[in-house]
Amino acid sequence: MEVNLGALSSLWTGVSGLQAQGEGLSIVADNVANANTTGFKASRAEFQDILSRNLKGIDGGNQLGRGVKMGAINPVITQGNIDHTDRGTDLAVSGDGYFQVKGNEGVSYTRDGSFKFDRDGYLTTSGGQRVQGYQANDLGKIENRLGDLRFPKALQNATPTKEIKLDLNLDSRVQADGKVFDPKNPFKTSDYATAVETFDSQGNKHVLNLFFNKGPDRTWTYRGMVDGKEVDGAPEGQEMAQVCDGKINFTEDGKLNSSEMSNSSFNFKGGAKLDQKISINFGDELSKGGKGDGTKQYGKESDVVRWSQDGAAAGMVTGLAFNDEGVLTASYTNGKTIDLGQIVLAKFENPEALFKMGGNLFKQSRDSGDPSIGAPHLSGRGSIMAKSLERSTVDLASEFVTMITDQRAFQANAKTITTADELLNEVIQLKR
Repeated sequence: MEVNLGALSSLWTGVSGLQAQGEGLSIVADNVANANTTGFKASRAEFQDILSRNLKGIDGGNQLGRGVKMGAINPVITQGNIDHTDRGTDLAVSGDGYFQVKGNEGVSYTRDGSFKFDRDGYLTTSGGQRVQGYQANDLGKIENRLGDLRFPKALQNATPTKEIKLDLNLDSRVQADGKVFDPKNPFKTSDYATAVETFDSQGNKHVLNLFFNKGPDRTWTYRGMVDGKEVDGAPEGQEMAQVCDGKINFTEDGKLNSSEMSNSSFNFKGGAKLDQKISINFGDELSKGGKGDGTKQYGKESDVVRWSQDGAAAGMVTGLAFNDEGVLTASYTNGKTIDLGQIVLAKFENPEALFKMGGNLFKQSRDSGDPSIGAPHLSGRGSIMAKSLERSTVDLASEFVTMITDQRAFQANAKTITTADELLNEVIQLKR
C-alpha cells in the first residue's frame, strides 16, 4: 500500500516539476523575444519547494517534499547599454528612474525613450502617451509645474528692447577741452562713438549710435541717436535724431562711480509703440553699493568690451534639442534660444514590484511604493542622455544556458513520471 501511495505522489511531484520548468522556459522565451526591445528588463524565475508531509511530527529532517512551484518572476533591474542615435527626441536614462507618461489609462512609467512629437505638438511615446515634464514660463525659466511637454508655437513674438548692457573703456587720456557736440555733425564733434542694435515693439531693428564727450571731474556725457527717418519728430536738416542722453562718472582709479540717463524717448515710426523707454546699464555702480565693475576709464583706447540687449525680432523655430539635463530648448531664426521644459524622472523604492502593462509601460503597485518625481541628477535619480536609447538587458548567452538547464530539468521530471508509472504497472501485475 505504501509503495502504491509513494508512486502516486511521485507522479504529482513530477507534474509540479513539469509545470514549474515549463513556466521557467516561458520566461526564457519572453526574454529572448525581447532581446531588442528598447529599455526592456530581463526577468528570471524563482522556484520554491512544496512541503506537504512530516514523517515524524515536528522533528527536523523527517519531512517529505511534494515538488516545486513558481515562487516569483522578478525583473533584473540593471543598467542596459546605451546606444547613440541620430534622432533628437531619443532619450535614455542612465541610473535609477523612469520617464513619466500620461494617456487614456492614466499615469504610467517607462524606460523606453524613443519619443516623438505628434500632430498636436505634444511629445509622446510610440503608443501615444504624452511625456510629462516641468513647464517653462514665457521667459524660458523652468518652473516646478508638471504637465505635458509640447512643441512651441512656430512664431515667437517680437520683444521690444527695454535695457542695453554696455561695458566700455573710455580713454582717460582724452583732454576735456570743452568740445561742443553738434547733432548735425556728431562723429566729428564727439570724443568717442559706437553703435548697438535695438528693436521696437514690432520687432523692427534700429541702430542706436552712442556719442561720448569727456567733461571735467572724470565725467562723460553721452547722447544716443538714430536715423531721423525712423522716428517721429526728427529735427529738420539733421540726418540723425537724438533719442536719449545722460552722464557717466568715474572714480580716481577709473572705476564706475555712477551713471544717469536724463532723457529716453524712442518714438519709432511704422505703427510701433511711441515713447518706448530704453535704459542703458553701464555696469555695477559704486554709488549704488556695487563694485564699480563694467564700464571703466583707463589710459587705453576707447573701445567696447561687450554689449547685449534684451529685445528681439519675431522668429521662427529652426530646431529643437534636449541636453543631458533633459531640458528641451528651441532655437529661433532671430538668434534666440528658449527653454521649453524639462523631462522629469520617477524613482521607486522597489522598482521590481512595478506592474507590467505591455507596450514598455509600467504601473505603480502597492509593493513598488510611491514615486519620487523630480529633475534628473537629484535625490538619487539618474541622468538623461540625449540622442540615445537604452538597450534591452537580455543576455542571449545566459538565456540559452538557462534554456538548456530548464529543458534538462523538464526531461528529468518527465522521467520521474514514467518511472512512477512503471512502479504502478508492477503493482497491477501482482495479481497475476
